[in-house]
Amino acid sequence: MSEPQTHAQIVAALTGRWPEHRIAPSLGRIAALTGLLGDPQQAFPVIHVTGTNGKGSTAAMIESLLRATGLRTGRFTSPHVTSVNERITIDGESITDERFDATWREIEPYVAMVDARQIDGVSMTFFEIITAMAFAAFADAPVDVAVLEVGLGGTWDATNVADGDVAVVTPIDLDHTHLLGNTIAKIATEKAGIIKPGAHAILAGQSLEAAQVLLARCAEVGALPQREGIDFGVLGRSLAVGGQLLRLNGAEGPVEDVFLPLYGAHQAANAAQALAAVEAFLGLKAVNPDVVREGFAAVRFPGRLEVVRRGRSVVLDAAHNPHGARATAAAVTEAFGFTPLVGVVAVMADKDARGLLQVFEEVLNSVVVTAVASTSRGMPADVLGELAAEVFGPERVTVAPRLDNALEAAINQAEAEGAGSPGVLVTGSVVLVGEARALLVHEDALLAPEPAEDPDDDWEDELAEDDDASEGAEDDDPYGAFGPQADRR
Repeated sequence: MSEPQTHAQIVAALTGRWPEHRIAPSLGRIAALTGLLGDPQQAFPVIHVTGTNGKGSTAAMIESLLRATGLRTGRFTSPHVTSVNERITIDGESITDERFDATWREIEPYVAMVDARQIDGVSMTFFEIITAMAFAAFADAPVDVAVLEVGLGGTWDATNVADGDVAVVTPIDLDHTHLLGNTIAKIATEKAGIIKPGAHAILAGQSLEAAQVLLARCAEVGALPQREGIDFGVLGRSLAVGGQLLRLNGAEGPVEDVFLPLYGAHQAANAAQALAAVEAFLGLKAVNPDVVREGFAAVRFPGRLEVVRRGRSVVLDAAHNPHGARATAAAVTEAFGFTPLVGVVAVMADKDARGLLQVFEEVLNSVVVTAVASTSRGMPADVLGELAAEVFGPERVTVAPRLDNALEAAINQAEAEGAGSPGVLVTGSVVLVGEARALLVHEDALLAPEPAEDPDDDWEDELAEDDDASEGAEDDDPYGAFGPQADRR
């Protein structure tokens, strides 16, 4: 009798399947598997989250608020920063290796049955299987509510076999254009697919192009839209030690003195949307202000303007597209004011690296470009270095293919000024942030990041993976573009 697979072997086998960055646009396989499992996604109500940037942060805030109200929660998110277990959390904690492995073994025979059918000519993908594992784990717990973050798009995403009572759409911008379409309207149409009949649709500030698509979808399926800047939003915010202090527009009026341990205008906007989503889930009822404060104060989201070293400050923030980069640039400038600020950047080969570098050129004194080690999808350091030299000028660019060398070079450059408040910003791919965290954060120092076959959508994106200062709505937008638009991650 063969020995059972170890956790590492199970993870390797799963991530070795059809990867997340290649989509097979069909719900046939995931629907077949969940059907064999008894449709576990119907065992609990769902809050479904999509968008280009901001999905992961917003989902984390929604979950934290729900837990503060006393509900037992499940959250499914992607990508993971260090361990694949992070994708499936119950009551705010990642499932254990043992629970992960047990869940896989429970569904493995049914996965084999679906694989044998070769629906649309494809075996089950990694993302489809991990989605089904989340559904099974949540039903088994059981949870009172699940917060599901879309992996990519919406309509054909594996999470969309679940019907959300609340659909949350964070800001939409151009990303994954080779998969989702090359216009905002096409991408918005794909993401609008999570808005189901009779649902509440919590819509962030959008461009006119996206707003029209989303509101048309709401009208088509009879969903009730709530729009940022009209039905919810940020009424005020100020910097605070370790984050910011917010004044949010709640269902029954302003909620004062809400501490959020995350930085940036984009995270404030994410918080307003999260509160609106929870209130909608609870029947458009206001949440006790003390519970709101408790829920937001407990939010933790690694890799989002996370300070991992002080003194010689190093900050981690995933930003895998220009929209997210603008958010990062604005937030790090506002919150920290580093002088000088040196960047460590690595990106996936299919990303708009030039656009991202152009945003960061305005705030970085110099940049050290590197490459991710845990996936073959990364852009080689020398290729990224050539792009960076064109954007920054060669005198401001250092190429260091190994991350440990890149971090050392960046810290040395930041300190070379001999004055001011030097800082290092590690940004770009979520995979880079995970690898840097493994090197710099003590609790993860012995953990090598597990492979993330598609580390970037905020997949989250993600990341969203998620910000610029708020801009006013276009004058010709009849919907006010749902109010202020912040580049969000």
